[in-house]
Amino acid sequence: MENIHSIERAKKIEKALLPLLAAAGMFTLLVTAGIIFTLSQETWQFFKTVPIIDFLFGTKWEPLMEPKSFGVLPLVSGTLLISIGAGVFAIPSGVMIGVFLTEYAHERIRRMVKPILEILAGIPTIVYGYFALTFVTPLLKTVMPDIEVFNALSGAMVVGIMILPMVASLVDDALLALPQSLKHGAYALGATPYEVIVGVVIPASFGRIMAAFILAISRAVGETMAVTMAAGSNPQLTFNPLNSIQTMTSYIVQVALGDTPAGGIEYLTSYAVAFLLFAMTFVLNWIGHKIMQQGRK
Repeated sequence: MENIHSIERAKKIEKALLPLLAAAGMFTLLVTAGIIFTLSQETWQFFKTVPIIDFLFGTKWEPLMEPKSFGVLPLVSGTLLISIGAGVFAIPSGVMIGVFLTEYAHERIRRMVKPILEILAGIPTIVYGYFALTFVTPLLKTVMPDIEVFNALSGAMVVGIMILPMVASLVDDALLALPQSLKHGAYALGATPYEVIVGVVIPASFGRIMAAFILAISRAVGETMAVTMAAGSNPQLTFNPLNSIQTMTSYIVQVALGDTPAGGIEYLTSYAVAFLLFAMTFVLNWIGHKIMQQGRK
């Protein structure tokens, strides 16, 4: 009898919470629609003056100087340089940490390492920027004297450290979600722990791991303060990580904090860059979501 009352009470609570959950979902959709509308409106005003072909494929970005140039490729190349560099550092390290925590670490070590990763994830990004400027770059200068004070390599390294907890945590979750029978069957056939991990565990969770990679890269694409402080604000079309570059987010900060008059073409460039950045991160997250769905299947 008591169980029946508990079930009825749970159903009443669930029924009462449904409108609240629906309102939360609608609020998320409204916020997303508001962001898209705001960016689209100002970006449309920008493209009335600047041809979209010149914006997307131009190789010179000088919207705040005379003569003005609106080719966004230098900002895109700087963003990709930081994101790819961060991924090269964080993805292998994150996979190794996730495999270690899942397959090798003692429970006591696991309880110690997980909070450290969470602390890394909770450090403000501006702290990472100071860390890059005062520690990472001077350290790199001892090895590569020709490296600039503001450089893409330093920015990529600190962004890689920033996204490392995300990669490790997502890989750890992906490996824990696998049925234990897969590993037990491999061990029963005489496989070594290394063979189980390389031949069974990682291939079986490949979809989830790839989704973790893409989500981490999209996080790196949207990073702002650490990159602004470490990589500088020199928009140039280069793939040399020793040079100073400017990312899309860094330029948006530059316009937001500057003396650019509202409504001018210089002001509208920040909306055009923000819309392109939004589209890039949206596509990356959509791809990650699709890969994760395939992995679950």
